[in-house]
Amino acid sequence: MSSDGPENSQKKKQPKDSHFPFGGSKLPDFKPFKDWKFSIVYVLILIAGMSFFNYLFMKRVNPTIDFSDFKSKIASGEIKRVEITDSYFTGYTTLKREVPVAPRSKFYTGSSELIYRTVPINDPEIIKLMDEKRVAYYAVSQEGNIILNIIFSWVLPIGFFFLIWRFLLKRLGNMGGNVLSVGQNRAVIVAEGDIVTRFADVAGVDEAKEELVEVVDFLKNPKKYTDIGGKIPKGVLLVGPPGTGKTLLARAVAGEAGVSFFRMSGADFVEMFVGVGAARVRDLFKQARDKTPCIIFIDELDAIGKSRINNIAGGNDEREQTLNQLLVEMDGFDATGGLIILAATNRPDVLDPALLRPGRFDRQVLVDRPDLKGREAILRIHSKAVKLSPQVDLDAVARVTSGFSGADLANIVNEAALLAVRGHRKMVEQQDFNEAIEKIVAGLQKKTRVLKQEERKLTAYHEAGHALVAVFTPNADPVQKISIIPRGFALGYTLQMPVEDRYTITCSDLLGRIDILLGGRIAEEMISGEFSTGAANDLTKATDIARKMITDYGMSERFRNVALTSRGNGMANSVRQEPLFHREYAEATQQYIDEEIARIIESEYGKTRTILDNRRAMLDHVAQALLERETLDEKEFKSILQSTTE
Repeated sequence: MSSDGPENSQKKKQPKDSHFPFGGSKLPDFKPFKDWKFSIVYVLILIAGMSFFNYLFMKRVNPTIDFSDFKSKIASGEIKRVEITDSYFTGYTTLKREVPVAPRSKFYTGSSELIYRTVPINDPEIIKLMDEKRVAYYAVSQEGNIILNIIFSWVLPIGFFFLIWRFLLKRLGNMGGNVLSVGQNRAVIVAEGDIVTRFADVAGVDEAKEELVEVVDFLKNPKKYTDIGGKIPKGVLLVGPPGTGKTLLARAVAGEAGVSFFRMSGADFVEMFVGVGAARVRDLFKQARDKTPCIIFIDELDAIGKSRINNIAGGNDEREQTLNQLLVEMDGFDATGGLIILAATNRPDVLDPALLRPGRFDRQVLVDRPDLKGREAILRIHSKAVKLSPQVDLDAVARVTSGFSGADLANIVNEAALLAVRGHRKMVEQQDFNEAIEKIVAGLQKKTRVLKQEERKLTAYHEAGHALVAVFTPNADPVQKISIIPRGFALGYTLQMPVEDRYTITCSDLLGRIDILLGGRIAEEMISGEFSTGAANDLTKATDIARKMITDYGMSERFRNVALTSRGNGMANSVRQEPLFHREYAEATQQYIDEEIARIIESEYGKTRTILDNRRAMLDHVAQALLERETLDEKEFKSILQSTTE
C-alpha cells in the first residue's frame, strides 16, 4: 500500500510539536530489541554487572564472632550498644581505631568504633545481661535487605537460567516446543483464496496439468461426480526428477480450486521422540477434516514412506510408526468429503508398496523434464520480470538446453540477468544467455589461471580432437563452441548442444559417443607420444557407457537382450533416474563384462585413431587457431574446416 494516501497526507500536514524534536505529537517508534540475539557475551556482562553492583551497594559487614565471646564482651562492658536483626546481633563499642586515608597509606586522619557481629541463639539470658549492664539494644527492620536478597537469590538466577534455556531451545531447533506440543503438526496452512499460483504460472508439464484438472473440478463441483457414482482418487502422487515443478504444480491445484492448502514436508513428521510422527499425522488429518474441502500436500514423501521390507534392523522404529499411521488415516477418510492428498517424490522406487495401491495414492502423475516447446514456455514465464533485448531468441536458448529442468531454466534466466548487470548493460542480451548456459554446464570461467605453453598446446589438441571426431561421427550433436579457457575442474571444454530432443539412443550412437570421448586422449598421444591425466573424466564416461551397454541395454555378444542389473520397483524407468541395482550374476560373468568393456574401448580407440590420422592437417589448424584465439564458436570452427578441405 502506498504511503501517500489521505490519512498519511493529513499526518504530514500536522505541525511539529515543540516538545518533540522529530515533529508530531509522539516520539518515533524505537525498538531497541527488535534485532537482538542471545549471546554468551551478554551473560558474562550480566554476571560482571551483578558482581560490581554487589561490591558497591551491598553493605560491608565485619566478620562474626562466637556467641559466647559476644556475651563476654557485653559482660565486660566493652559493648555499649546492640543492634538486633533477624540474622545478626551487632555490638558497638566505645573503643576507637585509626582509619587510614587510603588503603596501604601511612597517614591516619580519623577513628572508627569497633563493631562485633554474631549469629543469634535462642538465649533469654542475653536480654537480662544487657539490662544489667545497661546496654542499649534495639531492633531494626530488614525489609529493604529482604527485597535485595530475593532479587539476587531468586529472581536473577531464575532469569539467568531461563535465558540459557531459551538459547538452548533455539539451538536445538525448538525441541522443547515439540515436547510441550508433541502431537501438533508443523504444516504450513494457507487459507482459502490466499494462493495466487494458477495453472498459467506452470509450463512444460501440460500432460500433468491435464491429469490434475479432474481434481480441481471435483473440489469445485463435487456433486457432478457423486450424482453419477464416480469417486475422485484419494491420493495423487507427483513423480519426477528434482526441479521439474512438482511443488509448484500442487500449489497451482490449490490456487485453481480456491480451497485451503496444508503443506508439510515428510521430514517434519519424524523426530527423535517415539510417537511424535504418528501424533502429527493424526493432528494433520483432524485439522484437514475440519476445513474441508482442502488439499494436503506432503513434499518429499520418501522421507517417511520408504519400504518396510528393506528394514534390516527390524523392530518398530519411529519412521515405520509414522508410515503406518499415514496408511491408516488415508484408509479412514472418504474422498467424497472434499479432502485430497497430494504428495511429491523423486524416489518412487523406494516407496512402500502399501502407499501405491489403489485406495491410497491410486494415481501417479509423471512430472518429467520439459520438451522443446515446454522449455520455451518456461523461459518466457521466468523472463517476464526481466528486461530482455529485442535480439534475444528464447527459442534458440530452449534448443540448446535439452534435458534441463524447470529449475535449471529459471537459474539460467537469473544468471543471464546477473551477467548483464555485471557487464553494465541495461538489458539482457543473447550473449548473457549463452554465457549463463556455459557457466551452468561447464562451470565458472577461471581467467586468472595461467597454463604453461606445453599444457596450453596439449589442451588445444585435446579439445580439437573432441571436436573433429564429433564432426565426422554420424548423428552426433553439433559442436557449438571450443575453448581452452579453464572452467571448473577442466582446462578446456568442447560444448555440444543437441538440435532436438532424443528419447532413444541406438547402439551406433552410443559407440559414437565413446569415439568422441576418446578423441581427446588420441589427439594428445599423436602430438606428444604419451598420455596425460587430462582425459581422466573422458575415460570414466566412456567406460560407463560401455558398461551400461553390456549390463543394462543387452548389447553384448554373449548376453544379447539380457539385462544383468536388478532394478527397484516403482516408476524409476519412467523418471529416467539412476536405479537401485545389485549384482545377480556369477564371478565369471563379471570377468566377461570387464573383458568386453576393454574390448569395446580398444576397438573404438583404433577406429577413432584412424579418423584423426586421416585428418591430421585439420587437427593442426584447429589446435593452432585455439592457441591464438583461445575460443572458437560454431561459425569459426566450420570456417577452419572448410578452408582446410579446400
